[in-house]
Amino acid sequence: MDVEGARKRGRPEAASSDNGSLKKSKTGNQAREHIEQLQRLQQKDPEFYDFLKEHDKELLQFDDDNDDIDEEFDTDLEDGDLRLDDKAKKLDFPEKEQGPLKKTLTTAEVDSWCKSIQENASLSAVRSLLKAFRMACHYGDDGGGESTTKLSIMSSSVFNKIMLFVLNEMDGILRTLLKLPSSGGKKETIKDLMTTKLWKNHSYLVKSYLGNALHVLNQMTDTEMISFTLRRLKFSSLFLTAFPTLLRKYVKVALHFWGTRGGALPIVSFLFLRDLCIRIGSDCIDDCFRGIYKAYVLNCQFVNEAKLRHIHFLRNCVIELLGVDLATAYQHAFVFIRQLAMILRDALNTKTKEAFRKVYEWKFMNCLELWTGAVCAYNSESDLKQLAYPLTQIISGVARLVPTARYFPLRLRCINMLNRIAASTNSFIPVSMLLLDMLEMKELNRPPTGGVGKAVDLRSILKVSKPSLKTRAFQESCVASVVEELAEHLAQWSYSVAFMELSFIPLVRLRSFCKSTKVERFRKEMRSLIRQIEANSDFVNGKRMSVSFLPNEPAAAFFLQDEKEAAASPLSKYVATLRKRAETKNASLTDSSVLVGEESSVFGSKIPESDEDDDARRNEEGASVFSSSWLPGKGSKVKNSTETKKKKKRQQKQMATDEDVVEDLVLSSDEDDDSLNENLSEGENDDEEVEVPPKQESKKQRTKRSKQKKSRGKSRNR
Repeated sequence: MDVEGARKRGRPEAASSDNGSLKKSKTGNQAREHIEQLQRLQQKDPEFYDFLKEHDKELLQFDDDNDDIDEEFDTDLEDGDLRLDDKAKKLDFPEKEQGPLKKTLTTAEVDSWCKSIQENASLSAVRSLLKAFRMACHYGDDGGGESTTKLSIMSSSVFNKIMLFVLNEMDGILRTLLKLPSSGGKKETIKDLMTTKLWKNHSYLVKSYLGNALHVLNQMTDTEMISFTLRRLKFSSLFLTAFPTLLRKYVKVALHFWGTRGGALPIVSFLFLRDLCIRIGSDCIDDCFRGIYKAYVLNCQFVNEAKLRHIHFLRNCVIELLGVDLATAYQHAFVFIRQLAMILRDALNTKTKEAFRKVYEWKFMNCLELWTGAVCAYNSESDLKQLAYPLTQIISGVARLVPTARYFPLRLRCINMLNRIAASTNSFIPVSMLLLDMLEMKELNRPPTGGVGKAVDLRSILKVSKPSLKTRAFQESCVASVVEELAEHLAQWSYSVAFMELSFIPLVRLRSFCKSTKVERFRKEMRSLIRQIEANSDFVNGKRMSVSFLPNEPAAAFFLQDEKEAAASPLSKYVATLRKRAETKNASLTDSSVLVGEESSVFGSKIPESDEDDDARRNEEGASVFSSSWLPGKGSKVKNSTETKKKKKRQQKQMATDEDVVEDLVLSSDEDDDSLNENLSEGENDDEEVEVPPKQESKKQRTKRSKQKKSRGKSRNR
């Protein structure tokens, strides 16, 4: 063979370039391509192929199973090695061996672990039990049966035993391992513990317990199981200090159960949240305050007789939680009250029906009720007491926004809030004008043309229908409410040295109403109130004749202090009678009530350091709950959030009355609390639009209306 001739034809250069490109390829596919190229070269130019075998043996030495194509073979390739078919080129891997069969966990094994833990404090038994607890919490999940899991829980008795033992005993086991007190503690204890070797060795056990318990909480649908699980997890809430992600998830779950469930679960969920705020503090208190306010708003969009007690319970919970940290509560309350003020300001500026509707809805009014309750509950504290003035301004503006008779219930609700703020802060708020203006409206000064009508519960509505305005029942309810609220307002100052001057204008206008009204029942009611006011004026004047100080001197604050403590003034006694009458009337109007739990909604000011006295009772409850042969599985999972929201919205539509006006509670966009705006659900508008006050009519509209009246009068004369 002429080697030089072959090189002149360019074949060696082509071979070397092919060799260089093949050295860069490192995958099996490129190796197979190289084999095919050599096969084609052997067919086209056998002489050159023999030349390569003799002089460039490295070109033919490769391994398609190795990433490094420069690795040498142990033996030289033969011609037949290059003629492998496609099937021969594929690597034949042995089939994967099936893993060991999962071991069925028995009651005896669980009992042995529990015994080892209780008698010997065996750490290996704790690990095994937590693995079984993980299997129990994830039983039936998609992908729950992982290849690394060697245990399988088949019977409900094994599941119940694992759940009960872990939930009842794991908190004490973990505290023993970490050398912590048997109960209680603050977040500083965990912060200090996290720097020790003890925590590094056992923290994975704490995280496993809390993480798996959170997972099973999301799967449960039975309220008794959820209540028992949350009660037991409350003892271990201190450990969440070390796991911020888990802490946020627990807060979210507890808020969900507090706002959407029934029975005793709302109370248990609230106590869990309160325990988190007290023990962990600043790490979760902001999330809890924002979350519970948002949940409250979502649950008070609609009000009727049946929901009054439940909404009152939710309001008490929010107020109680705010008392954990009043300095932080003031910051959140300031933002939320400012948002309400901006909604009212928009209504006053734009004067449109849509803007009025955003104020005259249950969400807005229940938010005012909440902050009124908070200011009254913590009136002795300097933090929230500062909010009394802006809150009073907002409530007064809401009461005057649409001054029509249809919104008497809303105005009376605002007046009631103002009276409560005045009584708690010992501040004078001029609410008598709001009440006396109501008496001068034509709807209360004309005979009822709509018959007797049904009894009207002014607590559960914001607006009355037009036919109800003309009924006798509505007129009587309004006049009685005006008398009650006016008496409450004057009774607060019935011991003031300036009571005679303060009551002068109300007395004049009440006498004017008695002369103008044509309804004898109303005249009789007002005369009774007038007599009590006059008697109280004589009572105060008789006492102040003997004093020498002026009304603006500090000594005037202690005038009739003994009589005030004994509630001896005529107006105080009259108000006590009116309250009993109102309670009797409200009891007769309430057809049903919502029970929110088995315990009281009034909570103590301090959380107990230990709940060991209730352990026996709670353990018995857990045993009865988990002995119901319940295994969590695919069928027990809670429906997705979209379906839940749709179902809840349908229920709310059914509960809404035709007088309800519901719109989105639009909050301030320049604040950092955008999550509250995003999660407020949409409500349904009232069939009847919000009435624009007559004074808002333009000059052109008034002229047109007067022409229409004139034309109608002329047609009648004809």
